[in-house]
Amino acid sequence: MSILGPTERHFAKAVADLSYCNPFLPERMELERVALGETFEETSAVWSRQADWQQERSNLTRLNERTEQLVAQLRDRLTHGERASPAELDLYEDLVNYLLYQRFRKPLAELTSESSKTPNKSSPVRFWKHFLNDHQQLLTIHGQPAPSIGDAAHLLACFFQIRRAFTQIFDSIVGGSLPAARLRAAVWQSLFTHDMRYCRRSLYSRMGDFTTLISGPSGTGKELVARAIGLSRFIPFDQAKQRFADELAGSFHALNLSALSSTLIESELFGHRRGAFTGAVSDRAGWLEVCRPLGAVFLDEIGELDPGIQVKLLRVLQSRTFQRLGDTADRAFHGKLIAATNQDLAAKIENGSFREDFYYRLCSDMVTTPSLREQLDDCPQDLGNLVLFLTKRIAGDDAEELAGEIERWILKHLGPDYAWPGNVRELEQCIRNIMVRQQYRPRSSAKAAEERDPRQELAAAFLAGTLTADELLSRYCTLVYSQTHSYERAAKHLKLDRRTVKSKVNSELLARLFST
Repeated sequence: MSILGPTERHFAKAVADLSYCNPFLPERMELERVALGETFEETSAVWSRQADWQQERSNLTRLNERTEQLVAQLRDRLTHGERASPAELDLYEDLVNYLLYQRFRKPLAELTSESSKTPNKSSPVRFWKHFLNDHQQLLTIHGQPAPSIGDAAHLLACFFQIRRAFTQIFDSIVGGSLPAARLRAAVWQSLFTHDMRYCRRSLYSRMGDFTTLISGPSGTGKELVARAIGLSRFIPFDQAKQRFADELAGSFHALNLSALSSTLIESELFGHRRGAFTGAVSDRAGWLEVCRPLGAVFLDEIGELDPGIQVKLLRVLQSRTFQRLGDTADRAFHGKLIAATNQDLAAKIENGSFREDFYYRLCSDMVTTPSLREQLDDCPQDLGNLVLFLTKRIAGDDAEELAGEIERWILKHLGPDYAWPGNVRELEQCIRNIMVRQQYRPRSSAKAAEERDPRQELAAAFLAGTLTADELLSRYCTLVYSQTHSYERAAKHLKLDRRTVKSKVNSELLARLFST
């Protein structure tokens, strides 16, 4: 006998799938549509941080109300002895899990905020008893084993990780473009895999064994991605002490490898014994040793790493052990390793500066950050969203008025198609320049313009067909004159009058030709 009617089963299956889906993929919106049917309200398929992002979504409100009703009906049927198939009991448990998360979404958000601002490991979770009571009440079913406190504790730990991960990703990776949405989804997968069911059951305790390699151009937020992953790891809940087993403070350690010498990198990573090198006046623990089991070490610019240190890190990734400089005792690394690069590691492997075996230990999980130009090509209005987001971070209360002025300046002076070679980092500095001086001079329009080969420019413009006949004649006359150094010889070569050649030579272009 079935306890679910066809319509109820349809809704329950959609909500169960929604509970485990990646919230940053379009499938989330499709599952909401399937669950709500005609009552679904059309909205953006990309879930991104906008000015009104704190407003409650009407689809979510409807889903929660219908789930509350269905869970109450099913629990009543089960407690009165109606029989359910194992598949239906699994669906019921998924509905309860979804409902519990939504009921405690606000206190979980408050706990997330508190843990990031004033982390205190000794503070018990105030809503634990309420959560445990709801969990036991909803899952105590006639004829079924009673749920354990351990089940509730593990579920709360999963919920806390989900809330922290969503907040970290949503707040750090801004933009309504598909490239930005794909990046948010990729970071979510780095934490929960492609199917959260596996992660909840067993992989939650093993995700630290996967090294994450983040690649992408400079200025695209690779450290933000690393921080989101490092600060969103699973933390067990201690039911006896009614608190989480670890805290966020001091759990993320970032090291920029390009800013340090090889000796300092080794000392920072592995630590050293007294006397291991000049200046080592005492024993020192490195980041691999300091890092707690639920923490993370982030190595930025991994492509700059000396091959000798690559060998030592390879051992860390293979055996999870290392030695301090000047010491022979093995020490264990229990945390997660995250690396980032803006370089082509395949090319570095080809030229012998990056070890292939080290690369294959790094790439068990890979995330690529898109350029700002890619994001704006897909969603031009994201420029305004990003300007507002960055201006709020820089200016505070006057952000909205300033952001409008800054966006108008950018569109007027740089244009909507500006390449943004420095990506988001350049945009942030552009905003600061405009705030201070009401102007911004991009490096690309100043120094880079001088560095471009004018001969290649002429060839590219000729092939693209963008020159007028007069512009073509002027540039070609200038090019020939720069080679002959004589109006007479240039005129003879071009079969033109000497005076014509002289009138067509462009002095600015000529100076650039002589300097290259």
